[in-house]
Amino acid sequence: MRYFFNARIEKKEQGYVIQIPFNIWEVCKQREVIQADLVLDNNIIDCELLPREKGNYEIHLEDKDVVSVDISKTHQVLLHVNGSLIKMDQNSPYSFENPIRKIDSMQVIIQPEDGLCGQTCVAMLAGVTIADVIRVMDCREWQGTMGRVISALNYYGIDHTDIITYTEGADCVLPKCCIMMERMGRFCHYLVGYDGKFYDPNLGVLEEYDMSKLLGYLEIKCD
Repeated sequence: MRYFFNARIEKKEQGYVIQIPFNIWEVCKQREVIQADLVLDNNIIDCELLPREKGNYEIHLEDKDVVSVDISKTHQVLLHVNGSLIKMDQNSPYSFENPIRKIDSMQVIIQPEDGLCGQTCVAMLAGVTIADVIRVMDCREWQGTMGRVISALNYYGIDHTDIITYTEGADCVLPKCCIMMERMGRFCHYLVGYDGKFYDPNLGVLEEYDMSKLLGYLEIKCD
């Protein structure tokens, strides 16, 4: 999976680092030092993700990686982390060519209790019950991480881009359909954006949304 965000390069005693704007434990389901690669100013760089605390990581760069980079400016970063998804689609009857449904409409589903927003978003997109999604994802309240959500989308054959875009409250134009992420403490709250409306598992259908609350989104492909 790839992750797109804007960031500054910081000089520290151990070298140069870039702060990652999301929780690695939640999104990538990996721990300890993680091998990755990134695109920075059109250059592909092999790098390590070093843990700070509680799932917060930073990208470690060597001096040679930034020799021609202006560290006084904000840069666009495309980060690639291998093996960041939980495989749950081995026995799926669906595929991107044969999805569970064509996404041409959206019906809101309200989560029965807090901590099921990720499962509820998948249920809205797939047109199934939350119970069915919980079975597929094999997780309960507060366990529906973005990695599990994406793996569930794959199970149901719901096509999506392979890039999660992190806007961190900046103004942006959302695609026709997407899963949106709001930061909520160390967790994320998920909702579905579709055709100019916002389907919130807590609040129902919203006609407007405050983009300053948006951490990022994953585009869902639809006609």
